[in-house]
Amino acid sequence: MSFQQGLSGLNASARNLDVIGNNVANANTVGFKASSAVFADVYANALGGAGGAVGIGTTVAAVVQGFQQGNITATSNPLDLAINGDGFFRLSNNGAVTWTRNGQFQLDKDGYIVNVEGARVTGYPVGPTGQVVASTPADLQLSRADISPSATTAANVVVNMDSRKAAIAVPFNQTDPTTYSNATSQTVYDSLGNAHTLTMYFTKTAANTWDVRTAMDGTMIGAGATGTVTFDSSGAIDTAATTLPFSVSATVTTGATDPLVFDLDFTGSTQFGSAFGVNDLTQDGYASGRLTGFNISDDGTVMGRYSNGQSRAQGQVVLGTFNNPQGLQPLGGNQWAETAASGQPQVGAPKTGTLGALQSGAVEESNVDLTAELVGMITAQRVYQANAQTIKTQDSVMQTLVNLR
Repeated sequence: MSFQQGLSGLNASARNLDVIGNNVANANTVGFKASSAVFADVYANALGGAGGAVGIGTTVAAVVQGFQQGNITATSNPLDLAINGDGFFRLSNNGAVTWTRNGQFQLDKDGYIVNVEGARVTGYPVGPTGQVVASTPADLQLSRADISPSATTAANVVVNMDSRKAAIAVPFNQTDPTTYSNATSQTVYDSLGNAHTLTMYFTKTAANTWDVRTAMDGTMIGAGATGTVTFDSSGAIDTAATTLPFSVSATVTTGATDPLVFDLDFTGSTQFGSAFGVNDLTQDGYASGRLTGFNISDDGTVMGRYSNGQSRAQGQVVLGTFNNPQGLQPLGGNQWAETAASGQPQVGAPKTGTLGALQSGAVEESNVDLTAELVGMITAQRVYQANAQTIKTQDSVMQTLVNLR
């Protein structure tokens, strides 16, 4: 049996060297997971025979992959994704679903996020309101369409009025700075996204009392004050005497919805004995915007950035885990397929459950330890030589028997 034992050892060692060689060859393959050969001894006993029989060699029982985390390296491509933790990217190729740890992605001509082989990354789509809808994963496609403008519905102005200013008794004149105490302006938008300049004039009419007048693109809004702000002795707005926000209704001639109606709020404004100052100007309208770039957050949300300063979710990358990842079938191209042994995938958004977080602009390197593989290669070579020596020795014994006279 020594021939059979030695032959099995040669075959097993050669298979082990194949596995090691494949690991070394993929030391620079992004997302690659190193494999190892698992050996088992072989016995041939007669049915009901006594134990203690000499084995007839070895066999490679399985080749298993180790799914330990690889090092994460930064790249210059925002679509490169690395998984920090458990999970696999879910890919679709004409409906056939595969799984990968290689996050080297790009956009194809139709705006789909794909790998180098053209398989599409899947995830949750967005609904009509721009919110991610956690439904059945679908192919993720980035839209390059402009986003619609939004008319201003609320504006907030935070200023400090100078309490040292004297009250003004003369009639207000927009063109005469001596008829008002201070002024400031901000941009607001109509329903077509056209920008308009809203100018606010502040006139102190009595102690702690200020009239606010407004103008749109140089044209006064209304015949009198838009509202009156009253402060208390501590310099804060007297909410009992002041009703906020003020309602502004301005005429627009751009073809947009007319009039442009929005709330003008001065909550947070003060009146102290210091110079007039503008602390904050905000409003919720914006013009139409074109896609200028995108980024992917650690929870997989793909956010588009637009020329008007807005951001919109365009989908969310999903991940999947398996109860037994060792049961996945390697397909090549850094992809695996689900099998009965792996169990069904548990699919969800990154950073939920046991799923890891994503890192944009980075990739996960191969988890091959070259030092360990080279040492294993030396060991496998020695084992191969030893098994060859076993066959050589058995051949010498057989030759001795043949030469008996």
